[in-house]
Amino acid sequence: MKFEITLTKSLIGRKPNQARTAKALGLTKINQTVVKDDNEAIRGMIKTISHFVSVKEIA
Repeated sequence: MKFEITLTKSLIGRKPNQARTAKALGLTKINQTVVKDDNEAIRGMIKTISHFVSVKEIA
């Protein structure tokens, strides 16, 4: 399974660890989408920034 992660809100004014997490996922611009494999590390990163990303599961 994979996750399709889209940045929906700006990183400006966010806590530094949240901004770094988004950039580590490859998200730098609003409405940018990345596809990542499902594993514990990615799930933890999504949980950290869940309030400004949208996530879809891809079979």
